[in-house]
Amino acid sequence: MTGTREPDWQPRSDAVQSDQLASYDAMRARCPIAYDGNDSWTVFGHADTVAIADDPGTYSNQVSRHLQIPNGLDGERHRSLRRIVDGYFTGDRIAAFELRLRTICAGLVSALPRGVDVDAMADLAEPFANDATCAFMGWPDTLRAPMRDWTEKNRRATLAVDRAAMAAIAVEFDGHIREQLDRRRGRPAADPTGELLTERVDGRPLTDEEIVSIIRNWTVAELSTIAASAGVVAEFLARHPDVQAVLRADPALLDAATDEIQRINSPFVASRRRVTRPADVAGTPVNAGDRVYVVWASANRDPRVFGDPDEFRLDRDRADNLVYGRGVHYCPGAPLARLELRVLFEELLAATTAIAPGGGATVTARYPTGGFTRLSLRLR
Repeated sequence: MTGTREPDWQPRSDAVQSDQLASYDAMRARCPIAYDGNDSWTVFGHADTVAIADDPGTYSNQVSRHLQIPNGLDGERHRSLRRIVDGYFTGDRIAAFELRLRTICAGLVSALPRGVDVDAMADLAEPFANDATCAFMGWPDTLRAPMRDWTEKNRRATLAVDRAAMAAIAVEFDGHIREQLDRRRGRPAADPTGELLTERVDGRPLTDEEIVSIIRNWTVAELSTIAASAGVVAEFLARHPDVQAVLRADPALLDAATDEIQRINSPFVASRRRVTRPADVAGTPVNAGDRVYVVWASANRDPRVFGDPDEFRLDRDRADNLVYGRGVHYCPGAPLARLELRVLFEELLAATTAIAPGGGATVTARYPTGGFTRLSLRLR
C-alpha cells in the first residue's frame, strides 16, 4: 500500500507555501511525480498533466462527496449537464454583458487614487470579481456586501483547513442562492439565475440541489479565481512597463497577454483527480482509489514546452497554455473570464499613464489559490 510510504514532500508546508512557483519549479526539476502521503500524488510536468486531463476514464473528476456540477462529474451525466452550463457562456451572451461590465470596471478604476499606494487586491481585484459576478448572475446590489464577507470567511477557513467552518460557510452560501431562486419562481426568466429554473435534463427540470451546485461552481470560482487573475495581471504589468506600453498601443492584444501572464503565474494552482484503475504516471505506478493532483501552475512553467517559463511571449501556441484547464473538463467560464480581464485592463490602461509597484506590502497567496492576497501598486 502506498499509504505506508514516506512522503516525498509536504505541499502545504510553510517552506512550499512561502513561494509556491519556486517550490513547484524545484519539484518539477527533481521529480515528475511526488508522493504526498495518504495515497495522494502530485504531478508537475506538462506532458503528464495533459495525459491525465485527456483521460477522464482513468483519472476521474468525481472526487468529492458533495455534488459539483459540472466539473465534479464524468461520462454522460457530465456531458448532459455541461451542455446546459455551456449555453450560458456563448459568444452572444458574453457580448451582451460587456457594456454592463465596462460600467462596473470604469467606476472601480475611477475611484482609485492616483500617486499614492493602493492595495490592488482589496481596492480593485476583489470588488471587481464580486461586482462582476453579481451583475452577471442578475443578483441585487444588496447582495454584493454579503458576498464579499462570505468570500473572506471562506478564504480564511480554507487556509486554516477548518472543515467545520468550511461546511458552515458552504451552507451560508447555498442559503444566499436559494433565496435568489425563491425570488424568481413563477416569474419570467430575466437573468441566468432565473433561467436555470427553466432548464431540463433527461426530460425533467433541474432540481434545486443541481441548480445550487451549478451556481456555486460558477460563482465561488469566479469570486476567488478572477480576483486572483486580476491581481496577477496587475502585478506583472507594474513590473513590466514595456508590456504596458505594448498593450496601451494595441489593447486588442489583451486576451493573448492575460493568458500568457497567467501562464507565468497561475491564479488557479491545482485540480484533484481520483484514479479509477491501476495506471502509470511518469514511470510511477498509481493504484485505483489514489488521488492525483495536477498542478497547472507547474505544468504551465515546464521548460520542455515553454523554454524560459518567465519569458513573456505573445507568439506562443495558446493550445499549450493550461490556465483554463484541458480536455472535457476545460473551464466553461473561460470566455467570461477573458472578457472580464480584457475589459478591466482596457479601462485601467486607458485611465492611467503608468501602473507601478507601490511601497506597501505585497503578500503572495497560499494554496489553493495563486497570485496575491495583498498587492501594493501606485497609479499615475
